[in-house]
Amino acid sequence: MTYVIGKPCIDVMDRACVEECPVDCIYEGERALYIHPDECVDCGACEPVCPVEAIYYEDDLPEALRPYLADNEAFFTQTLPGRDEPLGSPGGAAKIGPLGVDTPLVAGHPRADDALGA
Repeated sequence: MTYVIGKPCIDVMDRACVEECPVDCIYEGERALYIHPDECVDCGACEPVCPVEAIYYEDDLPEALRPYLADNEAFFTQTLPGRDEPLGSPGGAAKIGPLGVDTPLVAGHPRADDALGA
């Protein structure tokens, strides 16, 4: 089991969860954050500090956010655009920094500023 970051994080990426995570398992894409399902220790420290309520325990994901369970895993297991291989389990987000790429689900989501007519 793991925690999952869903749609409310897209284009927000507050990062309070990153600061709170004791095992450094929250990785930064271009437009969203992703929790590594194998590195997460299910402590729950990230969930209450998220200002947009984007983080859920896997079993508590609302139906509308269910696709983000597989999406969070795909960030680590699929070869994403611009990368030569899957990220895998690097053992901590801080040592690799922002990755500048997202899963197709997140990348295909309309940008928040586009929705505002900017």
